Order: sequence, then structure tokens, then C-alpha cells
Amino acid sequence: MTGRREHRGGGGEPAEPVPGREDDRAGGGEAAGPVQGWQDDRAAPGADGETEADGTAHGELLDRVFLSRVVEPGDEVVGRWVREFGVGEVVRRLRAGAESLPGVSAKRWEGLLARGARAEPGVDLAVAREAGVRFVCPGGVEWPGQLDDLGDARPVGLWVRGPASLRMWALKSVAVVGARACTEYGAHMAATLAGGLAERGWVVVSGGAYGVDGAAHRGALGAGGATVAVLACGVDRPYPRGHTQLINRIAEQGLVIGELPPGDHPTPSRFIVRNRVIAALTRGTVVVEAAHRSGSLVTARAAQRLGRHTMGVPGPATSGLSAGIHELLRGDAVLVTDAAEVVELVGDMGELAPERRGPVLPRDLLEPAARRVLAALPGRRAARADEIARGAQTTEDDAVARLYELRSLGYVERHGDGWKLTRQAMISVRAGRR
Repeated sequence: MTGRREHRGGGGEPAEPVPGREDDRAGGGEAAGPVQGWQDDRAAPGADGETEADGTAHGELLDRVFLSRVVEPGDEVVGRWVREFGVGEVVRRLRAGAESLPGVSAKRWEGLLARGARAEPGVDLAVAREAGVRFVCPGGVEWPGQLDDLGDARPVGLWVRGPASLRMWALKSVAVVGARACTEYGAHMAATLAGGLAERGWVVVSGGAYGVDGAAHRGALGAGGATVAVLACGVDRPYPRGHTQLINRIAEQGLVIGELPPGDHPTPSRFIVRNRVIAALTRGTVVVEAAHRSGSLVTARAAQRLGRHTMGVPGPATSGLSAGIHELLRGDAVLVTDAAEVVELVGDMGELAPERRGPVLPRDLLEPAARRVLAALPGRRAARADEIARGAQTTEDDAVARLYELRSLGYVERHGDGWKLTRQAMISVRAGRR
């Protein structure tokens, strides 16, 4: 008898019925032919040749938003098309109902054309902006380069909700994932690990689900740290519904990201495919409780294939939720029991060793908003967020988001209710003020 008490929680599959809807992205539907009445947003007055704030051409942005609506996440065939023909040519073929690109059946091509006929990237971007969501393209200033390790399965782009820089936060991040129906032990270990990682300046990444995922997010938030939720649906619609308050809080204090456009729904396959993003985004993955067929094991195996560290928290040998963990530990995964052991392992992969407190990036590579917040910190004392916000001429919420970003990069540390420069960061800031 294990004494197990279940928490309905995180994992790789939906914990409640997924809204049913016919989805022909996988290849159903009628042949669309040339799209009738299609208005190319790139041809709108003033749009031609424009460049977005992150350096992405306006046309490429619209093309990638279009693909996020038309193709399923992780589609390696479409990824190969983008690599070989370019995103503009792929979208042109899909919009025009042109001859099929190689590698798909006629039925699947017809399904893609049907979805393309209904896609409205300009509308998706407008809806996203209204919800405080932005679209990040590969190669843009906010794009995490480690996602390129996914090759043709790389996302066509990411929808991002929250004030911080995804690229900066991902530089020093760890995934904490596990069972949806976890035990009290699993929830405790996930929250404790995540809180310890957050206290050490690491960003905790998970899937926003019940159980281990939710415990990890709450542990990081409770420690005053940074956390990222990677969803298998549109980032404007929190899922599961029971985590609406948690996901909205993450969007305010951290980041909520996903591959699917606004309003799109989750499916079981999307949960599984989503896990590759969690694995690729982070330096390593920690699994806390997982049965033999748990979706969190998909994340761990993806991390192993990508050359990331894979870790497992051991559990009772009599518990079925320990079976998947122990299977990992019999392979290449490393046994960990606390945050210090995790940092000891993943810290070797990055620029910042666990015991060092200095900046992970040169000051001149920080984004302008982060540099302004950094410059607003007093040289030798702690300051509250409202004081720093006034000095940086920004809102308190934005200042707090930038402070967490700077903390993850080794520039600042928490000091009671305030924030203070690390010793090594003082040198960088003084040099920048000269």
C-alpha cells in the first residue's frame, strides 16, 4: 500500500474532455482550388516592405501566422518545404491552390488547401494583439535559437503572452514535468524543486496541466521566480479550465507560449507534439512521477534525443507512478532529489556555473527595456520595484518582468522585498554609465 492520494494534475494528456471539432489540418476536406476573395494582407497600404519590431519582415510574419493556422505543430514535411522552398513559396502554393508540393498525398494536399482558404492571418494577429499576445518568428530577436535543434520539426513560430523576453528566459531554464494524477509526494517534490530552482535564478518550464505541471508553476511563482507554460492550444484560452487563474497569473508574471493560433483547441496528439518544444527550449528536463506510458516520458526522451540532460526524481518502488521514472533511471537519466543537484548538472551546459552569480550576457546584448531597468537600480542598496519602475520610466508590472529576466541572467538578486545588483553586475553597470 503506497498511501497515494491523487491530485488531478499535469501530464501529457488532457485531464478533461477536449472540445470536439473536426480538424482537417491532418488532411481531410475538399479541394479548395484557387482561393476566392483572398485578400493578401501583405498588399495592404503601407504594409509592403515593412519590418516588425523584432526584425522580421512583415510578409514573412503573415506567412508564418498563416502556416500556424493551416498545418499541425511539428509537421516535418511542411518543415522540409519551408527549408527547401522558403516560407513565401510554400504559402503562395497553398493560397493559390497550385500544384502539390512533394511528399504528401492528393487528399492531404486538398485538406491543406481547404484550411488555407479559411485562414486569415491579419485577423489572427489582430485578435492576438487584443489579448496581449505576440507572434515570434524564427530568427527574430526574441526567438530562442535552441529550438532550431528540432530541425524540420521546429515550430513555424510561437505565440507568446507575457511581458518578458522568451529568448532571454530560455537561456537559463529547466523543464519540470510529470504525472497529471500525481500523489502528494509528487506535488510536494515538484513544487520544492521548482521553488529551489527559481530561488537560484532559473526559469521553470512546464505544460500548465494539472498535477506535477501545476505544482511546478506554483512552486516557482511562490518563490518569487520565473516560470513559462507551454500550451497545446491557443495561448488566449487557458486550458485546462480549472487552471485559468494559474495560467493568467503566469501570463502576468511569466510567459505563456504555444504554437497554435488564437482560439485553437487542444487535442491528445497536440499534447504529445507540444512536449518536444518543452524539451528543446530548456537545458534539461526533470521528471517527477510518471507511469510507464506517461506523456512526460515523451518529453524526457525528446530531451535525450536533443542531447539535453534528463533527470528523474525517484519514488516508492510499490507505486505505479514511479515505474516510468525508474525506467528512465535505468537508462541515461540522472537521479536528482533537490534543486542543487539539478543545477549542478545543467549548469555545466551553459555560460553560468551554479556557484557563480555574475551576468550570463554582456550588458550591451540586453534588450533596451531591460537595460533601462538595470540602469535604474541603485549601485549599493536594494530598491523596491515601484522605485525602479519610476527610474526606468516604465510601469511597475513591466519593471518586475524585466527584473525577473535580469535575475535569470545573473544581473540582479532578490533582497527582502527589493532588488539589488549582484556584485559582478555592478562592474558591468558602472562601465555602461561611463
